[in-house]
Amino acid sequence: MGQETLTLIIRTLGEFYALIVLLRFLLQMSHADFYNPISQAVAKLTQVPVAPLQKVVPRIAGRDFSALVLALLVKLVTFGLLFVVAGRTPDPLGLVIIGFVSLLSMTLDIYFYAVIASVIISWVAPNSYHPAPQLINQLCEPVFSLARRVVPPLGGLDLSPILIFLVIQVIQLQLSRLLM
Repeated sequence: MGQETLTLIIRTLGEFYALIVLLRFLLQMSHADFYNPISQAVAKLTQVPVAPLQKVVPRIAGRDFSALVLALLVKLVTFGLLFVVAGRTPDPLGLVIIGFVSLLSMTLDIYFYAVIASVIISWVAPNSYHPAPQLINQLCEPVFSLARRVVPPLGGLDLSPILIFLVIQVIQLQLSRLLM
């Protein structure tokens, strides 16, 4: 198996599992419906590695950060393996910085696409009872409510997604500068 193939497999599996674990954390933070079938699937896929961390990672303000710690660990292992496959020795501090920045970037990407999906759902199928739109709306609602404090709806037109997109783009620009 070639180095490129191994790199592709490591990156794909690592990023996919980090995404699922990060989704678990974000769904917990947004108080999404735990009984939603998609939430149940995310919880089942992440429960085994999260359970030991829940015993070690302290709760802060009643919030469980063990899934976030696991997502960071998955990122660190993924990047560490990618360095090893490339024949380079990973710098521990650099690895941690790349892991944090990558996790923050992934969070921003999740919200970017979730907001787009939420806007489209509000046009096409408002008040849908399907589990996916409900979960997307529950994930986005805390961010929308923050944005609505800054930009209230104008005549029935909600401009909060535009503000969210702008903030996400500014943060991603700063993250890319940080990595350079």
